[in-house]
Amino acid sequence: MTFADLGLSDELVQAVSAKGYDTPTPIQAQAIPQVLMMRDLVAIAQTGTGKTASFVLPMIDILAHGRRRAMMPRSLILEPTRELAAQVAENFEAYGKNHDLKMALLIGGVQMGDQVKALNEGVDVLIATPGRLMDLFERGKILLTGCDLLVIDEADRMLDMGFIPDIETICSKLPAQRQTLLFSATMPPPIKKLADKFLTNPKSIEVARPATANTNIAQHKVKVEVRKKRELLRHLLRTDNVSTAIVFCNRKTTVRELAKSLKQHGFAAGEIHGDMDQSSRIAELDRFKDGSINILVASDVAARGLDVKGVSHVFNFDTPWHPDDYVHRIGRTGRAGATGRAFTFVSDADAEAIDNVEKLTGMKIPVYEMAAEAKAERAPRAERADAEPREERPRRERAPRKAREAAEERPVREERPAREERAPREERGPHRERAAQPPREDRAPRRDRRYDNEPPSAPGEWNGPVPGFLNVSAL
Repeated sequence: MTFADLGLSDELVQAVSAKGYDTPTPIQAQAIPQVLMMRDLVAIAQTGTGKTASFVLPMIDILAHGRRRAMMPRSLILEPTRELAAQVAENFEAYGKNHDLKMALLIGGVQMGDQVKALNEGVDVLIATPGRLMDLFERGKILLTGCDLLVIDEADRMLDMGFIPDIETICSKLPAQRQTLLFSATMPPPIKKLADKFLTNPKSIEVARPATANTNIAQHKVKVEVRKKRELLRHLLRTDNVSTAIVFCNRKTTVRELAKSLKQHGFAAGEIHGDMDQSSRIAELDRFKDGSINILVASDVAARGLDVKGVSHVFNFDTPWHPDDYVHRIGRTGRAGATGRAFTFVSDADAEAIDNVEKLTGMKIPVYEMAAEAKAERAPRAERADAEPREERPRRERAPRKAREAAEERPVREERPAREERAPREERGPHRERAAQPPREDRAPRRDRRYDNEPPSAPGEWNGPVPGFLNVSAL
């Protein structure tokens, strides 16, 4: 089957071929004809299966006929993160180059003026994150009454990030007669409820069992102490044939500290997390895509939905708190038919989290034994080029002391006479006069000259000398 067999226009097929794609993926083969028939759609597919193109391609052909109006986008695509929204925009630009379509990207972290200007000129496709869209809508800068096609992408992630109330509000502002497409990797009850409420007789497509991981990915869990995680990561990066890798952490502070540590150990590493502004995040992603760095340390929010070709490894430096995140994390590798490897570091505190992951995916993640390799990594000084192994170093024989002193031409000190040959103490030096002193108890008491001029104390009173400032007898 080819893309032409799916009913796409010749111009669109040419654009797809120019990108190097000839055969549609299973979800594309099932979803594209349904979208072209203007049906509502619920598509459940694991990440990395090409689901973005399964709605972008048919939308281009649908929107090729029609007229755009100011402030009233003809179609709306909702994405959970800025990066994923930008990625979808790149797909529209690439596949829609043979069509006269205008697109606007509404995301946070950038100036609002250019976005408002694009809306005023009229757009065919509006790609937005819920927060920025709601902001512009409340300011009266956008009207949703002319939107006939809605796409809710990464719906389960929308749920995790708390966007479901915003999505319900947005759906209520759209025309009742519209086409709605919902894409998700999993189908938890709240997403099922959302689909039942806002989709009309949808066609359901399920390419893979919900929350199953890509079979092209070799998965491993590694038991490790928390304080040894960095050492383990460095070992795997050096020894497991890593070309490019994404390292996921649960906290933004961990992302920053780990990226700094990897740089100090000579790795070409970068970082991406929610505290970075949009321009910095895009710049870091561009460095990762063009090969300036080959290791990207990331948080879940920042890296959700990233599509970077050729990622050979994914490392879960922290076991994800939410089991759904595991599927999305490891889905950054093994994409488009390629193979990949995923390692999850599991400490004692992660026992419950990894159990939840295995329950969700329905598989027992095999344990990666590190015993032999870890010992090789920790060989103390053998790895240094300028250090010879300890067992190969010749043992130095220590010569007797006198022989060493003679070899160094140092004078040998005269031997002191033995204790029994010394003169009696009373016959040696000036100390013999002390022998004539009376015993300590027969000596006169030692006087303190500081109080020689002070009168003695009265009987029965203070026994010590009276300080001068207390002597008032002269008055």
